[in-house]
Amino acid sequence: MYPAGNLFIPAEHGRIEAILKEPPLKPGRGVALVLHPHPLGGGTMHNKVVFGAASALNDAGLTTLRMNFRGVGRSTGEHDEGRGEMEDVRAGLDYLAENYQDIDVTLCGFSFGARVGMEVAISDQRVVKLISIGTPVNKYDFSFLEACRKSILFVHGDRDEFGEVAKLEELVAKLKAHTQVRLSVIKGADHFFEGHLDELKRVIKEWVITEVKQGGELPAPVE
Repeated sequence: MYPAGNLFIPAEHGRIEAILKEPPLKPGRGVALVLHPHPLGGGTMHNKVVFGAASALNDAGLTTLRMNFRGVGRSTGEHDEGRGEMEDVRAGLDYLAENYQDIDVTLCGFSFGARVGMEVAISDQRVVKLISIGTPVNKYDFSFLEACRKSILFVHGDRDEFGEVAKLEELVAKLKAHTQVRLSVIKGADHFFEGHLDELKRVIKEWVITEVKQGGELPAPVE
């Protein structure tokens, strides 16, 4: 039997495999879409960083939706170098909007998931907060974020092989001119936060709780 909490979201290529998990804290403080790293590098929604981030978001009171991009796991379709994956992100956001009406959405992406997800999220009014983990600034252009006006948390390892800290700091400095940004660099952590997942989770949980307190309590999900 398919595990409880697993579901399929309709998509133009067929379906997207996902896992929905409610937080232990009631009422819920919001919902979050959590996106995995590059599929051609073995990235799935079961990646340890993705799982850890979703766990931290749950602990902070958010309902989480992890999903596999097209061509991954039991999702239909084929990898589309980020283009089609943006449509997958929109499908995930549509699912959350339909099932959790009038509740703020946080988008949390790891590596490739951050690159694809944030480009969609900055112009989607349903998303109010962004979390970028292991931002691969050495591989992709993130200048599109200069148009962002939403709160962003960057969590990064100082040994990340796909994103030089100095380059990420330059981007953050530009963003601070027009939005709320926090950069948390974890000492000794590589791109996959090996041995530092607990620190990653702590940073995410504390940031979300602080953001919720500043914005006030959110309503509970609709039944």
